Amino acid sequence: MKRSFLVLSILMGVVVLISNYLVQFPIKFYGLEKILTYGAFSYPIAFLITDLSNRSYGKIIARKIVYIGFFIGVLLTLEAVFSDLISVRIAIGSGTAFIVAQLLDVQIFDRLRKKKWFVAPLSSSLVGSVVDTFLFFSISFYGTGIPWISLSFGDLGVKIFVALIMLIPFRLLQGTFKEA
Repeated sequence: MKRSFLVLSILMGVVVLISNYLVQFPIKFYGLEKILTYGAFSYPIAFLITDLSNRSYGKIIARKIVYIGFFIGVLLTLEAVFSDLISVRIAIGSGTAFIVAQLLDVQIFDRLRKKKWFVAPLSSSLVGSVVDTFLFFSISFYGTGIPWISLSFGDLGVKIFVALIMLIPFRLLQGTFKEA
């Protein structure tokens, strides 16, 4: 378990770092620049990591992975390529939204873990995505002139779609770890 705990924790931090970087770039195809960023595609992987951790090791270990991923992700985000006020706001918004949404995901998943295999990961990821999206975009971009409301709805739509797709690797990988 020590090895998988370390791997999941590092993966969580990397997903946060990559998502924090990608959220700065709107998708400039088909007129999507006001409603969608590339970060919407990578961030739902954090919920997959949390849910696999929760299913395999329980909510206490899942919380530890969230905290370690939070620390790694925010620390690397602050030190990486960010140097302006928007970047600092992105780091603060990301950290706040991440910790609130992921800990909420852990609680919801844990309460629903005895239901059919897809109920806990889907429900916790959907609720977590909504909370994460609106916290992140409001903290990071409110008052900046960036169309954060339309971006948040666009990102949320993609996150919901990706959360549905993440059920496939969740189902395939859940047997990889020991069941809690």
